[in-house]
Amino acid sequence: MIIPVYSYSQYQKNRSFPSIVDYTKEREQVLKIIEEVRTRGDRALKNYTFQFDQADLDQLEVGTKEQKEAEDSVPEELIKAIKGAKENIIRFHSHQLEKNWWDNGPGWIAGQRYLPLESVGAYIPGGTAAYPSSVLMTVVPAKVAGVKNIYLCTPPGKDGKVNPLTLVAAAEAGASAVFKIGGAQAVAALAYGTESVPAVQKIVGPGNIYVTLAKKEVFGQVGIDMLAGPSEIVIVADGLADPVYLAADLLSQAEHDPLSRSILITPDQDLAQQVVNNLDEQIMTLPRKKIAEQSLQDQGAIIIVSGIDQAWPVVNEIAPEHLELHLENAWSYLDFINSAGAVFIGPYSPESLGDYWAGSNHVLPTAGAARYASALGVSDFIKRSHVLCYTSEALAQSAPQIAALARAEGLEAHARSVLLRRRKK
Repeated sequence: MIIPVYSYSQYQKNRSFPSIVDYTKEREQVLKIIEEVRTRGDRALKNYTFQFDQADLDQLEVGTKEQKEAEDSVPEELIKAIKGAKENIIRFHSHQLEKNWWDNGPGWIAGQRYLPLESVGAYIPGGTAAYPSSVLMTVVPAKVAGVKNIYLCTPPGKDGKVNPLTLVAAAEAGASAVFKIGGAQAVAALAYGTESVPAVQKIVGPGNIYVTLAKKEVFGQVGIDMLAGPSEIVIVADGLADPVYLAADLLSQAEHDPLSRSILITPDQDLAQQVVNNLDEQIMTLPRKKIAEQSLQDQGAIIIVSGIDQAWPVVNEIAPEHLELHLENAWSYLDFINSAGAVFIGPYSPESLGDYWAGSNHVLPTAGAARYASALGVSDFIKRSHVLCYTSEALAQSAPQIAALARAEGLEAHARSVLLRRRKK
């Protein structure tokens, strides 16, 4: 057995079954990196790129020659897939756009304006891997929101080049520039700016623990989307679910990282055993077998509940990044869920659908953050400004109440600033 099985009572007694990791040493290193980038700019970025990525760079920004070579090297089939995914993301996120609104009465107008941020930095993991989907999920919603300047940072390979798929996705999504910078140093560069990298107003995108800790440290200097942890999935399934599908979807998260969480909740013990058997079988041919195996052993779980109704308190407590419902009449349970980053309903809506194609965003709250946070979207790239306009008559009518409230708080100047406007001219 490669995944532990808990009864509901065992889960209640042992809710902290995922490993808790102390990141004190990593934070100390991140603080050092941020300070180096703040004080030494591009020199620090190039030194860290050589130290961590073994790439010796003359310039940090991707040039037109490298961009053209990347576009020529990517198969047409993949370019077509990137274009199709982009269109789906545009369509989905366009529904999130807000309209300015106004309320008014005799002598007054109050309203709200929606304004896009001027500049955003998107962090995309890279190096030996390519994540074009993350490029689309971060850059495209910002473009839909109306952000003018979107700067992308991603670590290069040892050859000093960015993965061609990442560059093609960046061009297709409309990134303003791509910089060959990874890790905490990329976050620091975007937050404070260097000779080559413009400072931005907000940083978004997934990354490793160093990226996450760096985002936490620079928050306040810039905005951030969220503090992302390892990927996670919770599946709620009844006895009618297909154990082959369930095992495949649990593995789709487990292969990300040894700290990824894959959890199945079911009232059916026979189904649980079938899933265990399928995990044992499917993992044998998985290229990232060791990672997935460690993830399932250390962070995964199958929780046996007495009935489906007992599953929802567990789901809402975990507040998973991804939640799959493999249930008869699954739609009828949607109102029981109040904490989940994204919900996938039915056997033909696997989590991978949201990762790549459906148009919903795959930058989602993790580590329980879905209790108070949401998926990345257009609203993350927009500011709201309130607008007020009163006539002298309307203000005079409200002045006594305003002054009373101000004086109750001990703020006499606030009261006077209103009352003096009632003087006859």
